[in-house]
Amino acid sequence: MTDALIVGCGHTPFGRLDGLGIEDLMHRAASEAIDHAGIDHSAIDGIWVGNYNNGLVPDGFVASMALNIDPAMRFTPATRVENACASGSAAVLAARNAIRAGDTKVALVIGVEKMTAGDTQSATAALAGASYLPEEAGMTFPQVFAQYALAYAERYGDPRKDLARIAAKNHANALNNPLAHLRKPLDIDALLGDEPRNPVIAAPLRLSDCSPISDGAAALILVRDDAGGDFPQAVGLRAAVQVNDVMPMSRRDLLAFDGPTEAFRRAFESAGISIRDLDFAEVHDCFTVAELLIYEAMGLAPRGRGRAALDDGVVTADGTLPVNLSGGLKAKGHPVGATGVSMHVMAARQLTGQAGAMQRKGASLGCVFNMGGTAVANYCSILEPRRAGA
Repeated sequence: MTDALIVGCGHTPFGRLDGLGIEDLMHRAASEAIDHAGIDHSAIDGIWVGNYNNGLVPDGFVASMALNIDPAMRFTPATRVENACASGSAAVLAARNAIRAGDTKVALVIGVEKMTAGDTQSATAALAGASYLPEEAGMTFPQVFAQYALAYAERYGDPRKDLARIAAKNHANALNNPLAHLRKPLDIDALLGDEPRNPVIAAPLRLSDCSPISDGAAALILVRDDAGGDFPQAVGLRAAVQVNDVMPMSRRDLLAFDGPTEAFRRAFESAGISIRDLDFAEVHDCFTVAELLIYEAMGLAPRGRGRAALDDGVVTADGTLPVNLSGGLKAKGHPVGATGVSMHVMAARQLTGQAGAMQRKGASLGCVFNMGGTAVANYCSILEPRRAGA
């Protein structure tokens, strides 16, 4: 079957990017991806833009802004894709599906979010719109994920030290990522103390357990795998799956993390691999407790024993399956609509030896896991190096 190859990548810095609007961010990431692919603007015949927004900025019609990159892109179909914090991966999957269907030959995928245009309170309120409002209205996302941490503590024991270790690990990784929002080390003992710079946000979660409010964009060029041209940096999507769970938290066992677990299972089955075959993973650590639960969902540790992946050093930069070499959402940043595309960019760069100081030597198989809401919209991709026509 015809499939899609990633042949170009672009990525702005993540952080508080004052003076850059959402269109500026889109254009910078997309132009880098187009240049990296070495294609002409006129070759692009489909554009997908992952963007959550929900009041973060006034711009509610962002997809066609991409056409302003170059006059040759006029009249190109452009579509905004939204699936909460997984909007970026939703855009990647939509573009891939269009290529597999034969409707598109060259796709531009952009993930973008401008989160710092307002204050922290307004950003928090906008993000809360991704929860199930009939039952969860009035709760912030830190409060929502605090429910996971409290449930984990009740069933399996206090995870706060493990959460601090995850935060410290990802901040250490971000020191090697020049695009990361938070490039500063964290000391585990300080995180567990009464450090005034690390206040409790929603008990037991502290500031160090929460991803920052970030601006940024990332972009990909996807082409048909039988496309002409030489793309030595091509990366194939060996598997890409979407699994949605019901929204109300009241209808789910939070610690079963069923949606992510099923997404990993389907992706591994589709790719014909097991967890042992992976060389690295970029996963959705919007809060540190999410990464702990993802260890268990992906099969790195049994239920309630996610800390074993930390104890054994499996997930560290020099471990057998390093997780979030980019710094993850926790330290790289989490501009919501950009996150899923960013993860795919980081994975593609790893697989083509272009990850710089983050590089995992010999990486040949990577995993991306991106989720929207409270493990509601779940996307899992398995990526490998490929060559066009191979």
